[in-house]
Amino acid sequence: MFSDKKTRRMATSETSSQQNTIAKGTVITGDIISDGDFRIEGSVQGNIKTPGKVVVGKTGIINGTLQSANADIEGKFSGKLLLSDTLSLKTSAHVEGEAEVGKLAVEPGATFNATCLMKGTAKSLSNESKQPQQSSQVQRSEIK
Repeated sequence: MFSDKKTRRMATSETSSQQNTIAKGTVITGDIISDGDFRIEGSVQGNIKTPGKVVVGKTGIINGTLQSANADIEGKFSGKLLLSDTLSLKTSAHVEGEAEVGKLAVEPGATFNATCLMKGTAKSLSNESKQPQQSSQVQRSEIK
């Protein structure tokens, strides 16, 4: 009875720490949902959703929506990136579409043709922009 529980716990932790690999030459059409990380060297035509990390290798291609915590891109991506943490674009990366990220790291040579929204800094910028407006309104009332 106790050994069954241990086996189940070990199987659960092993599953979440394993990395899914889509090999070069493999084409997947459709949506992928997983708890594990991904390494993509092949082609995915569809949406990928995982709470982990996705690595798109030099031969990897994604056309669709990628929703994860982190992504390292060396290959090609076209679509919408929804990342709760960091997007890292390597020298050979080619990204087109929309990106909503927490942090962005771009190496020289990477191509990044996308509209980008950085969730973490948007709040602090909006707060800073409100403060100067309030002080300028005070100045106007003093001038009158």
